[in-house]
Formats: sequence, C-alpha cells, structure tokens
Amino acid sequence: MILHLGDQVARAREQAGLSQRALAERAGITQPTLSRIESGAREPKTNEVLAIAWATGSSVTEITGRSDVRARVRCVARATGDATMQAMHRELMHYLEVDAFLDEMGLTESA
Repeated sequence: MILHLGDQVARAREQAGLSQRALAERAGITQPTLSRIESGAREPKTNEVLAIAWATGSSVTEITGRSDVRARVRCVARATGDATMQAMHRELMHYLEVDAFLDEMGLTESA
C-alpha cells in the first residue's frame, strides 16, 4: 500500500504522540493547514515538510518517502560525551536527506 504525503505526515505526527494542534504549533503552521495536508487536500510546501520533519523528530525521507541517500551513505565516526553512534547517524542522515530534498526541489545554493 502506497501512502500519500498526507498519510505519512499523519503517521509521523501519531508516532511522535502529537495532536494536530500541537504539531501545527511546533511546526509554525496553522492547525487547519495541517488538517488539509493530512487529508490530501493540500500539498505541503518545502518549508512545511522541513518544519514537520523537525517537529516530529522524523527525517525528510520518513515524511516524503523520497530519497536514496540512506542506501548510499556509509558512516564512520567516533562518539564522544553523551552522544551515541545511533544518534549521530540519525542526525547526519537528517541533514543529508534535507540537502538531497532541497536539490530535488531545485532549491540549491547559487554561487
């Protein structure tokens, strides 16, 4: 079963244990806008996808389902302090996926 973007947003919200109102507040969008996104009546803008991902603790790929970054990345690092390798890998993947998503959307940095 293929989920549309609104379903994926709703799933991320539910997994984060947030109500629509709480997620909308954290993401800086209105609850009616979030409701329309989840119902599929409105496609989220790029900034909204990024804000929803951050607010739910999800990656852009988990929200959009579009990226092959995870399959291509190999990560080697040393954790220090309270950091865990799993947490470091998750953060690295998040930034790489955001970069790939912005490239895909044509929003790359210009020189």
